[in-house]
Amino acid sequence: MKIVIPVEDRSIDAKVSAHFGRTQYYLAYDEKTREYDIVENEASSSQGGAGIKAAQTVVDLGAEVLITPRLGENAAEVLRAAGIKLYASVEGTAFNNISKLISGELEILEDIHPGFHGHGEK
Repeated sequence: MKIVIPVEDRSIDAKVSAHFGRTQYYLAYDEKTREYDIVENEASSSQGGAGIKAAQTVVDLGAEVLITPRLGENAAEVLRAAGIKLYASVEGTAFNNISKLISGELEILEDIHPGFHGHGEK
């Protein structure tokens, strides 16, 4: 299973980022090989549509699961259309969240918001 998580730094011990579409990095972890890659989020500085662009990055990484604290509805739609399962992260590191997912301790992500759409509205 390929797991993707938005992270604040280039490490499996990095904290999970609170900002899916604007995070600087994504960690892509392969449960089978226990190897991971860190990729830059090219959408982080986009004028608009960062969530959708970021979601496409996650799809392109071959993710089967995304772990994140919250997600905009447009990004969620892209990810769900690709068959990616969405889980809510818990406070802590990417490694901690991966471990909790594997042991069945994470919950399905329910915090889907309308999105900010570059207008400063919540």
